Amino acid sequence: MGLVDQWRAIEGALPDEWADARLLLRIDDAEKADRAAALLAPLNVGRVSAGLRFYTARRGSGPLPDLMSRLLARLDAEGIDGALELVGSGEAEPPPSPVARRTLAATWDTEVAALPPDWSDVYAELELTSTDYLDRAALLVAPVNPSRYGGRPGYRFRCARRFGYGASPGMVRRCLERLDGERITGEVRILRSLADTEPVSTQGPVWYIGGRSV
Repeated sequence: MGLVDQWRAIEGALPDEWADARLLLRIDDAEKADRAAALLAPLNVGRVSAGLRFYTARRGSGPLPDLMSRLLARLDAEGIDGALELVGSGEAEPPPSPVARRTLAATWDTEVAALPPDWSDVYAELELTSTDYLDRAALLVAPVNPSRYGGRPGYRFRCARRFGYGASPGMVRRCLERLDGERITGEVRILRSLADTEPVSTQGPVWYIGGRSV
């Protein structure tokens, strides 16, 4: 059996997810062994007392199986006989499990739960992962009256628990659910909060940030 056929038989017995194979080629004739080593040089052949050692890898660094097959075919063409043995093999690492991203609505729930029990008003930020989402997100969260800020892709908005400026917590959550439903990703966070406020001749508190009211 030629060397190419021997390799095909070895390869067929490897597990489906094999990543690399380490091989030993035994050649009894010393002159033919020298010639084989020269022809297989691209495989980084190592000389050992038992014969020629080399390896192939399906991916990553290392000679590819197609290259090794072509070089073994050269040995067959020159009538170099030998016994090809599998010394060892390795399997590919399984791909990492995808990290589940928390939804925007769930993140909002966590942010609100961390507020004091008597919170009344918050100033929040929705930062999107891509500028491609800006126009669609603005439409989906329009009920919270979003406003652009800085240079990052996203919006800021107000939320009022009982009265005053800002959307209700439930409305904020429904808007974020709309974003989740269209797989628009990002982060939502509460920047500022007030507790136990009471309106006095006004609809609610006003924050001044960067010299302007929000």
